[in-house]
Amino acid sequence: MRRLIAVRFGQGLFALWAVSLIVFGLGRISGDPTYTMMAMDARLEEREAFRERLGLNAPLTTQYAKYLGNMLKGDLGPSLKYPDIGAGGAIVARLPATLYLAGVSLALALLVGVPLGVLGAVKRDTLFDQVSKILALLGQSMPNFWLGLMMMWIFSVKLGWLPAGELGGFKHIIMPAITLGSFQIAAITRLVRSSMLETLDTEYVKLVRIKGVKETRVIWIHCLRNAAPTPLTYFGMFAAVLMTGSVTTETIFSWPGTGQLAFQSVLARDFGLIQGLVLVFATIFVVCSFLVDVLYAYLDPRIRFN
Repeated sequence: MRRLIAVRFGQGLFALWAVSLIVFGLGRISGDPTYTMMAMDARLEEREAFRERLGLNAPLTTQYAKYLGNMLKGDLGPSLKYPDIGAGGAIVARLPATLYLAGVSLALALLVGVPLGVLGAVKRDTLFDQVSKILALLGQSMPNFWLGLMMMWIFSVKLGWLPAGELGGFKHIIMPAITLGSFQIAAITRLVRSSMLETLDTEYVKLVRIKGVKETRVIWIHCLRNAAPTPLTYFGMFAAVLMTGSVTTETIFSWPGTGQLAFQSVLARDFGLIQGLVLVFATIFVVCSFLVDVLYAYLDPRIRFN
């Protein structure tokens, strides 16, 4: 187990280093940043002074070493849109809203998707199973932006039951969480159902039933645990996607998270902020992948001892 953790941790660090190298390289080959960060009519002397202040006149190896050192200290570089707090400060200010939305969407996906998948497998080919499969198909085929706009039109404009968006109380998060989690609920439902169907037909489940174990314990303890690795792999990536923010959902509902920040930074051509967001998003993906690998090994001893 320790060897697995050490190997996965080393692979994660290597992946982050590779991302930092790619981000640094793309930032240098995209053109002269002074034409983006300064007025078009700036004089040549002003541009040279600006490059000197940012260290852009130094060799690339020196620039990258400084960039990597600043990144390790939490300094993600300057931001055109937020010059006072920089890219790191802007991202930190938006992360709580995204994590709040991601947490509610994750809880919704688990509380709805897992029971639907389990019961769909147990009640295979019944009316309940058919309805759950139809709902899962609809959840995966409906675009998030369409669902969000329809919910906003019905529950905010027509009925006036829920606020149209922005960060606030519990009512403010209902529609964004459903919009963001609808696809994931459908995907988790289908994955859990297919994994449970394979597990229910295994010999050890038949043996557990012969021993007289209660059916609820057989399904929710023995079967679900052994069916968990496959959905868990997807769930880790799903959690990473949610925690990095959904551009579509956050933009539709004016949710002040990192997804909306990424959209705004692209419109403002704020390359420093975009690079900082890429690094933060990559870190979240690596951390989630690492946690999934550890949980996977815990659930499946065959991986643990390989």
